[in-house]
Amino acid sequence: MAQSVASTAAKASYLHTMPTTVQAQPTFTAAKKDPKLANNWKTKSAAELTDAEVIAMPESEYMNEKQMAFFRLKLVQLKQEIHNSAGETTEHLREDTVVVPDPADRATIEEEHALELRTRDRERKLLKKIEQSIARIDSGDYGYCDETGEPIGVGRLIARPTATLSLEAQQRRELKQKMFGD
Repeated sequence: MAQSVASTAAKASYLHTMPTTVQAQPTFTAAKKDPKLANNWKTKSAAELTDAEVIAMPESEYMNEKQMAFFRLKLVQLKQEIHNSAGETTEHLREDTVVVPDPADRATIEEEHALELRTRDRERKLLKKIEQSIARIDSGDYGYCDETGEPIGVGRLIARPTATLSLEAQQRRELKQKMFGD
């Protein structure tokens, strides 16, 4: 599941070059709960649950056993996809080791390899976050903000299962990074 997300620094530098004087904050809409799905989670296993059914769970059931199992499964699947992708990369790089006499073609192949290796490096870092998230599930800390201790929210965790900060805490951190640098 490849995601193309620009870094915060890249976004910040892009925003500084924009000619507009007003920068609007992005608006986030809450995931809508479907009342028809509210009790479906009671009769299904974690593997059978859908994202919509998990979102429809009542707030009083936040991070219950089924949600923890659902997110563990989601993280394990993501981890498996990354491992499969890494294997494909290894095979792809082995296949493309043919000596190409044209310098322009050779440069293109080397640039493609560099791009692929950068992608794998990002996935390696994501694997570390996945392992940390699974450990948080085991310890019972998963789903709660590292800074404030407040619930992160099911919608945010479905979108980013490795999230460790609530939306507000993440926005504060990004604002500090933008103002003071890394």
